[in-house]
Amino acid sequence: MNPIASSAPASRGPADHNVRDQIVEAAGEHFGHYGYDKTTVSDLAKAIGFSKAYIYKFFDSKQAIGEAICSKTLTAIVVAVEEAVAGATTPTEKFRRMFKTLAATGASLFFNDRKLYDIAAHSAGEGWPSARAHCERIRQILTEVIREGREKGEFERKTPLDETVHAIDLVMQPYVSPLLLQYNLDAVEEGPAQLSNLVLRSLAP
Repeated sequence: MNPIASSAPASRGPADHNVRDQIVEAAGEHFGHYGYDKTTVSDLAKAIGFSKAYIYKFFDSKQAIGEAICSKTLTAIVVAVEEAVAGATTPTEKFRRMFKTLAATGASLFFNDRKLYDIAAHSAGEGWPSARAHCERIRQILTEVIREGREKGEFERKTPLDETVHAIDLVMQPYVSPLLLQYNLDAVEEGPAQLSNLVLRSLAP
């Protein structure tokens, strides 16, 4: 009896994981075709062949399903930014790469996987935890870059650090926030570069 009892939880784990993946995949399809707002948990249950109650065993709400999709997407963007920053040797270049990568990954999402972009935009508009965590991580990376630039003498030190980071964050928003980026796609190539130059001039010691 004991071997069977000890092996049961392990056997359920992968099955649960597969069910969660099925739900998330079906949700992605439905959100893509009908939009997040028009899709219900009942719609997802019918698409997968599960009961609504069974879906609620894995996700306590439609938002929780959306969060699972959004969190994975936003995590990939953060990873791309971290890799871009890590590949630069100076704080100035780190900032340029950070801004460029944020704009480029957002634009790529818009053009290549609109359903994921729309969910990210919805999460930003509704202030989902995944969106707030994403914004906070980006601010952390920006803060680290600015602090390093000050320590190395590349950036001015008179303005309070939090004020500087907040101001730069505001400048970046039109090309970083999925809510705003969709209105600035025509300038997604030159905009971030021009604004980077503007910001870097203001940071000069």
